[in-house]
Amino acid sequence: MNDTRHRAPAINLECSNILPKSVLVFEREKVGGDWQGDRRGSGGRELGMAAGRATLALGVASLLLVAYASAHDFVRFGYRGAIGPDKWGGLCPDYELCSKGKHQSPINIVKGDVVYDPTLEPLQRDYAATNATLVDNGFNIALRYDSGVGHVIVGGKNYTLIQMHWHSPSEHTIDGERFPVELHLVHSSDDGNITVVAILYRFGHPDPFVSQIKNKVAELAKEVCAGDEEAHVPVGIVQTRAMKRHSRKYFRYVGSLTTPPCTENVIWNILGKVREMTAEQLAELKSPLHEEYYNNSRPTQPLNGRTVLLYDESKAS
Repeated sequence: MNDTRHRAPAINLECSNILPKSVLVFEREKVGGDWQGDRRGSGGRELGMAAGRATLALGVASLLLVAYASAHDFVRFGYRGAIGPDKWGGLCPDYELCSKGKHQSPINIVKGDVVYDPTLEPLQRDYAATNATLVDNGFNIALRYDSGVGHVIVGGKNYTLIQMHWHSPSEHTIDGERFPVELHLVHSSDDGNITVVAILYRFGHPDPFVSQIKNKVAELAKEVCAGDEEAHVPVGIVQTRAMKRHSRKYFRYVGSLTTPPCTENVIWNILGKVREMTAEQLAELKSPLHEEYYNNSRPTQPLNGRTVLLYDESKAS
């Protein structure tokens, strides 16, 4: 994706030297479960069993809430240099899984190696228009939802949508191809499991979802420039129709959070349909961030024997 015709325009912020002061704080509890994804005949059933075992000691709702830490509480991480992804595991003991974990995300999905699983079901997403808040996490921009936004069904279990955020360029790759943007819709179940629906984007037509929050993103950028350490902007009612389109194909595997503490046993669902947004929209999404976080993509991690499962509607009998 090196075509300079689609390069995002430069982002001109007078406050571009402001370092991020807000962070997404995760509970330190590690997740159990030992699914390896290497028993091809029953991958879907084992995935469901792993999800049942992968519980947090505290509710994942608190795990995903945005909190703002003082300097002595937060170990800062980044995407290059001394605090880059290859150094995360050594920044503090709580980040240890980032270097020692065996089931980390993101990964490169090799289409020729994925395993079609006829037991997988359509990815049922039922989201409603609801209130949301746009938040600057320092290392990404997130949209946090009030209760009642809806859920996705994975392995027969309901997972409530908590928040969504953007990475650029994409974290997951398909046959080695990295896309300009990846959107993560983060969900949690009542018993503390986590599943993420990931959507890849290439440059093209405007994305209607990003279009509806354009003015609020600009407002958030102004708050950051003004020095607000807890920058957030109420968005009001957000239409979610674009997020629940029927998916004819998706890839599923068990991995981890892609930012510290890199908690494992997260069920990933990467949609097969690549969507579009404009380079200008990407620049807008980056505008509240400090320039060192314009690229907030973790490199792909070793598969370590895991199997990537495929749902393909066209193959269903």
